[in-house]
Amino acid sequence: MGGHVIFSHWDYFDQLLDAALGPDAWNTLQRVSYVWIKGRWVAYPFQNNIAALDKEDQVSCLSGLVEACVANATAPGRPANFDEWIMRVMGAGIADLFMRPYNFKVWGVPTTHMQCGWLGERVATVDVSRAIANVVHGREDAGWGPNAVFRFPKRGGTGGIWKAVAALLPADKQLYGAAVTSIDKDAKQVVLSDGQVIQYGSLISSMPLDVTLRWLGRAEWARGLQHSSTHIIGIGIRGSCPHGSKCWLYFPEDDCPYYRATVFSNYAQANCPAADTQLPTLCLADASEPAAASGSSSRCGPYWSLMFEVSESSLKPVAQQPVQLGGTAGIWPAVVAETLQGAVATQLLRASDQVVSIFHRRLQRGYPTPSLGRDAVLGQALPWLQQAGIWSRGRFGCYKYEVANQDHSLMLGVEAADNILLGTKELVLAHPDIVNAQKNTVMQYTASASQSSSSSSTAVRPAS
Repeated sequence: MGGHVIFSHWDYFDQLLDAALGPDAWNTLQRVSYVWIKGRWVAYPFQNNIAALDKEDQVSCLSGLVEACVANATAPGRPANFDEWIMRVMGAGIADLFMRPYNFKVWGVPTTHMQCGWLGERVATVDVSRAIANVVHGREDAGWGPNAVFRFPKRGGTGGIWKAVAALLPADKQLYGAAVTSIDKDAKQVVLSDGQVIQYGSLISSMPLDVTLRWLGRAEWARGLQHSSTHIIGIGIRGSCPHGSKCWLYFPEDDCPYYRATVFSNYAQANCPAADTQLPTLCLADASEPAAASGSSSRCGPYWSLMFEVSESSLKPVAQQPVQLGGTAGIWPAVVAETLQGAVATQLLRASDQVVSIFHRRLQRGYPTPSLGRDAVLGQALPWLQQAGIWSRGRFGCYKYEVANQDHSLMLGVEAADNILLGTKELVLAHPDIVNAQKNTVMQYTASASQSSSSSSTAVRPAS
């Protein structure tokens, strides 16, 4: 769920997905990302593109960069938290204008509450000389990052990828529709909601680590792990997309509830209905009732779409009370109405745009927070579980955001299985900086590998 695209650090991962969907099942796209700030688009990453700001903000950001460069040269030790890292690397100008407000909108906690060991390739650092040259020459500098080029399936979205991967595995080794209700680590048994008891020798679990720890009597460790929730809002619009080839867009200011919006229709033609599909107008983009001529009857397209992400935490609540939208749009959580209002305020939509579809889903777990106490918990909990024959892996299975993308999550499982069966090291879990630094071309996927299985190992996934 969300705007997940495919970019990879492993040939193995790419080959597996091609085996599942076919090499011709993909669109390959160039990332076109911007930050909406002070009524203008600034190319991503923001810290490389302060040339697009007004003169006052340019001076503030450049002064902060120079001061940070000088201060960091004499600073003792490592930064104590993410906020200190921002100040050492980028300075007060970029911190106050973008990094602090944007990251609060993403994580739902202040940057002072987060560690900085997770950063790696997740956040672009700043080349001060390059930043100054970009300002002097008025140059856009947008090519940074591992996802500068990415893939997306032509049909089926992100979910379709993993359904196809599952189809590579023996059907009799898969079970869905029954939630795991408990784990007995001493008896090595998993109990399901339908009453089944599954005996295992070794257990690979992608269930949230905090849930597993509470089940197994380690609530004190579970309390040391933090996460945010995520609201996904989808809006389908009649008309032609006015945003060119833009992909995902960032919003640090408080004129909208979302931190990121994705022009989802740009990823694949099949992400929207065909232009000759007739749909009624539910409401206008400002949530008002459409004129009688456009609202009551179905009409053809073309269509385009936006997807929005809103974070929620105890420090950042989200309005969820039911709100009646105009026309025939119906009743939705208030965050949907606020998202429509924000889309107009940030010029993603015009107030008169016709909305033909609305989607909302709240995900209890959206991001595993790299909190200050996270690593101390993981250093105790993961070895303790492994000694009991449980390999807790995946985005929330091991709570390491630095290895929480789709490629990381799959390879965490591959390496856990290899560790169980062959005793090989788990590099992804132990060395995120190494695996993220370059493409792994050594591991190769072969179709026969997906058909092998061991009767002594069991994979447990969170219930849908």
